[in-house]
Amino acid sequence: MIYNQLTPYLLVSAVLFCAGLYGIIERRSLIGILIAAELILNAANINFLAFGRFMDVDKAIGQIYAIFVIGLAAAEVAVGLSIVIMIHRKFKSINVEKLVKLKG
Repeated sequence: MIYNQLTPYLLVSAVLFCAGLYGIIERRSLIGILIAAELILNAANINFLAFGRFMDVDKAIGQIYAIFVIGLAAAEVAVGLSIVIMIHRKFKSINVEKLVKLKG
């Protein structure tokens, strides 16, 4: 009974996760990869909120986890964009395929 109501949320979350995974694998730009990582984190947020709403636990648990993931995503964007800026200054490109000098 609950699973019939939960299924649409899980399907949307799965589509977002697959789109983010595809974006990370296929993108050549670092900015596109960061956006795809945000899609994956948003898919996790949908899952947390859906399971928090429909399961027999405290409903605030899913919201607390979602707020934690939003904070994590903000930190990831701050660090990621600073790395992108430094890479652009050094290599004059943010194309991932041109960054072979980063291999160590």
